[in-house]
Amino acid sequence: MPRPKHGLRARRSEGVQCSVVTSSPVSREPSVWVWAFGYFAAYAPYSALTKALTSGLITGVPALSGTALLPISVIASAIGMYIMLTSLGWWRHATRHVVLGRSIPGPQPVTLLSGACTSAIVVTTTLAYTFDGISIVFAMLLMRGGVLVLAPLVDVLAKRRVRWFSWIALGLSVTSLVAAFAGDGGLAITVVAAVDIGVYLLSYFLKLRLMSKAAKSTDIDTNRRYFVEEQMVATPLAVIALAVVALVGNQDLRSGFVDVWTSPALPWVLFIGICSQGTGVFGALVLLSPQENTYCVPVNRASSVLAGVLATVGLALVLGQRWPARSEWVGAGLILLAIVALSVPPLVEKARARPLSAP
Repeated sequence: MPRPKHGLRARRSEGVQCSVVTSSPVSREPSVWVWAFGYFAAYAPYSALTKALTSGLITGVPALSGTALLPISVIASAIGMYIMLTSLGWWRHATRHVVLGRSIPGPQPVTLLSGACTSAIVVTTTLAYTFDGISIVFAMLLMRGGVLVLAPLVDVLAKRRVRWFSWIALGLSVTSLVAAFAGDGGLAITVVAAVDIGVYLLSYFLKLRLMSKAAKSTDIDTNRRYFVEEQMVATPLAVIALAVVALVGNQDLRSGFVDVWTSPALPWVLFIGICSQGTGVFGALVLLSPQENTYCVPVNRASSVLAGVLATVGLALVLGQRWPARSEWVGAGLILLAIVALSVPPLVEKARARPLSAP
């Protein structure tokens, strides 16, 4: 009997039932730039509102500390994750585990670890926009530039070919980081901020390594399975971790779990959480694209840096905050050049190849 080309494929291993739905041969994943735009659209309000709320810039709403902001925003992210995966019907992509006679979706070891890294990224990213004296753009350039430096290292370790225009984009992106440090922002880095960003970068390094081994495939279902399993771990694990720290004795986190529910800040915190989940979703889809990390990471980083510039300009226009410094404008301009370097050469190559493939 001929083997079907697509459909439901089931396997049993070590007493655990796993179901994988394979894709149709004609199905195609949207362009990486579609995900990049979604990342940009979610990141701009997320970063702007986080900075405004923790700086006391919203009229009639008391300022929250960065740690007090975390619990409810992460809970909102977790709820948003569940609603999104359910509405898209993507739970079917996850590995199935038989527990007490029932088949339920769950992560594999690699996606469990990747989800833990994503959980750390969610927490450290939000905190990075709450430190006094550090602008949104500078924090973004610092975190994004650090991951850009890691991208080619991960590709080398994974033995992925890095195309010439990815190297150019990487160089431009790293130069934008240098331009950011040429201003006064580097002088405002505290020990706590440095530790926060260090944890962020370590988490991203591990996440990219795991993705390179287990996903970033041309098979859509492989990538979606990884995405779903990582997402189902990330924000719920962050909520649990924050709750444990609160129970141990962190008063700010306790206030975040208890007092924010009756605060005028609640709607803003919930919206920040939803936007945070949007950045996690679209950012992960960018990184899971099958191109090399030295291509995907600049696309991901550039989108967020431009969103940070838009957020800073919005705060300056609406709430009278400072405009981006000259060094930050230069850094953003270099990021724009990196986007051109990433997008134009593949389009030219595709245009040249089209007549050759015509009948």
